[in-house]
Amino acid sequence: MIWTVATDFGPVVVREQIEPDDEPGLLELFTACDDWFEAVTGGPSGPGDVQGLFYSLPEGASFEDKRLFTIRDGEKIVGLVDAVLGHPHRRAAAVGLFLVAPTHRGRGLARAVAKVLLDEAREAGLDEVTATSSTAWPAGDRFLAALGFDIGPETTGAGNRTTWAGEPPVRRATLTLAG
Repeated sequence: MIWTVATDFGPVVVREQIEPDDEPGLLELFTACDDWFEAVTGGPSGPGDVQGLFYSLPEGASFEDKRLFTIRDGEKIVGLVDAVLGHPHRRAAAVGLFLVAPTHRGRGLARAVAKVLLDEAREAGLDEVTATSSTAWPAGDRFLAALGFDIGPETTGAGNRTTWAGEPPVRRATLTLAG
């Protein structure tokens, strides 16, 4: 699916499918977001992080349930959303990554995109969305709270990827989708 989303930057396009030609743009996005990677994982991003998008799944989830959404400003990839349908239960979705380029942060782009995707989740019959937010990235908590997520206490582990010694704790967040 493809959505056009109105933002303070102008319209952006959210596309559900990643194509092989998107890899250079994703690498560029990940490099631009090294501030997030360094805060959350302790090191910069690398090519393996992009490749890992396709394989990172929470325990019990299948590849058919994986969804990767790119956010595009013109032809440039300025964001990425990684989600798994049917996790942690059949009528839920787990968001593993919601990444926005520094050039597009702080002016409502992420919130506008999230609202479109949450509306789609409601229409698809989902009743819950889960996410994690690193304690090293307070903007993540603010973003989730602004969307109405209940944010839990600190815990370890990121849910759908291997974590490394020294990574800061995360908070699990849950949003109940009202019909």
